Amino acid sequence: MIHNRKIQQIADEVEKVIVGKRDVVTMLLIALLSGGHVLVEDVPGTGKTTLATAMGKSAGLMSRRAQFTPDVTASDITGFTMLNRETDNFEYRPGMVMTNILLADEINRATPKTQSALLEAMEEQTVTVDGVTHRIPSPFMVIATQNELGYVGTFPLPEAQLDRFMMKISMGYPTVEQEIGIIASRQKTDPLDNVIPSCTREDILTAKEDVKDTNIEPSVYRYIVEIVAGTRSHPAVELGASPRASLALMRAAQSYAFLNSRAYVVPEDVLRMTPFVLPHRIRLSQEAKIKHADTMDILRDVIKAVKPPFTRGK
Repeated sequence: MIHNRKIQQIADEVEKVIVGKRDVVTMLLIALLSGGHVLVEDVPGTGKTTLATAMGKSAGLMSRRAQFTPDVTASDITGFTMLNRETDNFEYRPGMVMTNILLADEINRATPKTQSALLEAMEEQTVTVDGVTHRIPSPFMVIATQNELGYVGTFPLPEAQLDRFMMKISMGYPTVEQEIGIIASRQKTDPLDNVIPSCTREDILTAKEDVKDTNIEPSVYRYIVEIVAGTRSHPAVELGASPRASLALMRAAQSYAFLNSRAYVVPEDVLRMTPFVLPHRIRLSQEAKIKHADTMDILRDVIKAVKPPFTRGK
């Protein structure tokens, strides 16, 4: 498990900058190993951008930051072709997605047309410009941020795009002691300067293949699907999780098992990842919203109704 150790070292490097958020960093690693994307939603100033920057630097990958505003265009994302007057040929000029880790900062401030330009890249790892398809470097992960407050001048992400994010996480405020450590560490220097690459792109790609080899028993497949299907039949849910959610939950559980040095997935891995993979894919009914129903409470109801594999038949 040499690649497991190297991946864990990424989290150690990120923690030089992001104090007391090991679980959050672990979720980003899981998404990276699973080929997924992450939506980070929180109030301003909690370190969302710093987290993504440190992640790219410690993983030894190319990274770019895109500050989304209403004037950012689709071609800024995908790239464009232009005439090279020296050769008299049209050439492709890469857009923001031609990287390994794209930080889409405040993604909900971009127009729907620009947001949709990310869809092909996030799903297919390709972009098509003027009829020509260009492959995005691998690995590729979008870390998108949005503030949960201040919706003036924003464009809420549609369900189709939310479904393309493997997981949604929140940073949360630090404790008093953690915040003291944060400001003290920045008195003279920026901790980001001390983050060093702990692995290479090849290490990440090898680890991704190891994750795919993590064994899953048929009973665990059924457990995953029954949980996801349960979100569709709950009376308080208007739109449940899609089959893409089942695949995301499987991949996340495999990555979680890998990070815990196991070559197999257990039901606890599935339960550990469920709160990060499913809630943002569930749309409550209007009646449930009026009653201030909580998505996590509904998810707990769904999980209680599904028997884990080790109790099945007893």
